[in-house]
Amino acid sequence: MSAFVIVSVLQGFFILVDEFFFHMRRGLPRWERIGHPVDTATVIACLLFLYFTEPTPLNTGIYYAMAIASCLCVTKDEWVHIKVCTAAEMWLHAVLFMLHPFVLFTAMNEWQTSKPMFLVVASGVGVFFVYQVIYWNFIEAKLRHHVQESRHRHFTKEELYEYFGE
Repeated sequence: MSAFVIVSVLQGFFILVDEFFFHMRRGLPRWERIGHPVDTATVIACLLFLYFTEPTPLNTGIYYAMAIASCLCVTKDEWVHIKVCTAAEMWLHAVLFMLHPFVLFTAMNEWQTSKPMFLVVASGVGVFFVYQVIYWNFIEAKLRHHVQESRHRHFTKEELYEYFGE
């Protein structure tokens, strides 16, 4: 099995733990609901670039720039995360920050031999991207709005009598 596939699966596992354990527990503020899909899109862009291009000196330089930009992009939120994340979530982010460049640079090292896997991994990451955008910006936002609305709703006496059966 290729190193790219191994580190991609490992990073995917830790991202899912972050998403479904930490993010679901604490919710995401607006800057994360927007920023996380941007991070995900940078990974997709890198993998699709490798899939659709050949390794020339120019393309290699472009890829290095894209990969470095992606690595910097995923760290953009950490100065704010310290205010909303637990120590365990911060540790998991550190693990993800270590894996991120490994995914991108093992992909580059396997540019000729793993092209089909770039498309497979990019597709999986693409599904996660769609989930991030739709769930956090539409579904969860609407649920949060309804919960807040119900907490602040004032009931009439008739509604209370009807509810309690009196």
